[in-house]
Amino acid sequence: MNHETDPRELGEFLPPGEELPDPDERIERNPQEWARILPPDTYRVLREEATERPGSSELNHEKRRGLFVCAGCGAALFTSATKYESGSGWPSFYAPIEGALGTSTDHKLMVPRTEYHCRRCGGHQGHVFDDGPAPTGLRFCNNGLALRFVPADPE
Repeated sequence: MNHETDPRELGEFLPPGEELPDPDERIERNPQEWARILPPDTYRVLREEATERPGSSELNHEKRRGLFVCAGCGAALFTSATKYESGSGWPSFYAPIEGALGTSTDHKLMVPRTEYHCRRCGGHQGHVFDDGPAPTGLRFCNNGLALRFVPADPE
């Protein structure tokens, strides 16, 4: 059973009148262009696969209804309905929006891990582990700097 959110069902997570970029439109920029448009810490995470310190993201405490989008290109990656407190120190989700992410195997540590990235711009988001809650059993452990939150109900 697929537990990913269908992109056609995102309306309830968006503020009135808000539109998302086309998830099938690929964004390609060279490193100098990315460095010019992204803050340095965000650039290191998204483009160089750095990891922010655990507990450093304000998004750990985000509880409102809305969407978590890629900080590089604005593509919708997760809904607030799939966010949960994992205790890891990073924003965590049990399922992405369908088709939003790509994956690769990361060999930077002794044990291979599954890295995931924004399918639209290729920006590194985090790693997925098999210790998450039902219904998927997965934990998408995301760098907060790689995300931006779009609340469904603007204040």
